[in-house]
Amino acid sequence: MVNLLSNAAADSATHAALNGSAGRSFLDGAAHSTLSDANRRLEKALRYVSINEDVAERLRYPKSSLVVSIPVRMDDGSLRIFQGYRVRYDDSRGPTKGGVRYHPGVTLDEVQSLAFWMTFKCAVLNLPFGGAKGGITLNPKELSKFELERLTRGYVDAIADFIGPDIDIPAPDVYTNPMVMGWMMDQYSIIQRKITPAVVTGKPITMGGSQGRESATAMGAFFVMQTVLPRLGKSPENTTVAVQGFGNAGSIIAELLYKAGYKVVAVSDSQGGVYASQGLDIPSVRQIKESSRRLKAVYCEGSVCNDQEHSTITNEQLLELDVDVLVPAALENQITAENAGRIQARYIFEVANGPVTSDADAILENRGIQVFPDILVNAGGVTVSYFEWVQNRNGFYWSADKVNHRLEFAMKQETEHIWAIAQEQDIDLRTAAYVHALNRLDDAIRAKGTRDFYVS
Repeated sequence: MVNLLSNAAADSATHAALNGSAGRSFLDGAAHSTLSDANRRLEKALRYVSINEDVAERLRYPKSSLVVSIPVRMDDGSLRIFQGYRVRYDDSRGPTKGGVRYHPGVTLDEVQSLAFWMTFKCAVLNLPFGGAKGGITLNPKELSKFELERLTRGYVDAIADFIGPDIDIPAPDVYTNPMVMGWMMDQYSIIQRKITPAVVTGKPITMGGSQGRESATAMGAFFVMQTVLPRLGKSPENTTVAVQGFGNAGSIIAELLYKAGYKVVAVSDSQGGVYASQGLDIPSVRQIKESSRRLKAVYCEGSVCNDQEHSTITNEQLLELDVDVLVPAALENQITAENAGRIQARYIFEVANGPVTSDADAILENRGIQVFPDILVNAGGVTVSYFEWVQNRNGFYWSADKVNHRLEFAMKQETEHIWAIAQEQDIDLRTAAYVHALNRLDDAIRAKGTRDFYVS
């Protein structure tokens, strides 16, 4: 059994088991920064756990990876070929689970690293799933709706033997939404010649989707914040918040915090942001954003909106505001070694995937800034996806109140566990989250038999 805490020899043996004789990392061969960051964070967490060497061996490589070419007949009659991917990383705890993203930057390395990350996220929330991810390399804004539908159905045609309710369950991610997931479910059902709602999650309600799924990521993050901020002496009325990213998750978490009494002083989207020291009227800002696609600080009464006094700021300036809480809810790698020294927030809650790099982690920790990690904070989405899968399997559907109640219980329970690990072992919260996940993965792999069983 690998024990990192016993002595230097055991520590060396552990790294040999994890990295192999050639010094390989968990995810040898991939160059994506997300991958490298996951490796560094795991290396740190491994110093605080005692896991079987079989766990390291299983996690070094994905269980299976699929690369497909998807021919699509375009509206002008031409034929284009798109590259698609699906990676099932680990299924020790159950069928794999993970989103599908449509983005120009999608690569096999990126999909593999995100599937690796999903393995830990599912373990953190104690879901009976392993980690997976998928994607297609394209700019979806360049395609018509007809072309997107043909592309989506072609992707499912190509991966149909690779997914299924008991194998791998896709979900929405970057630039995919309930309609896209509905197309996927419909195409898979056509192939199987039976209605199979549990093959994907994040579907429209009328096709078997779950109440509360669209707001789940933000709602889960809100429950984490409601659990820990009082412990840090922060009540809503004396807590200022800045939210980077005003998409689905960012806009909803901003409104949840506003309605709970927090002072949300800044929000931003890809074009820039607005700041008002007295606090923004978030419901009105959302109303203008949804109607005009522009971010503007306003107060609205019905259909009448008046300008609110505010400053225009960049995304970079928002990150460096003097606020109590910073919520990065946009893209990865927003807080790096270059700007971590200028961050003034006391607490960071990662609603986006990977917004803080591992190099920045060390700087923020040295400055006393606490980071609440993405594999906990934004896990509300996959948790309600699990609820949707359960409802599809049972053919019995829950109310929004029931979904949110169960989500609240799950998020608060795992937050308490991770908080306790951090306090007991005197480690940062991100490391505590990885320790929590590694312990659960270790339990699952041991249950199937390890070297200790076979040589005893």
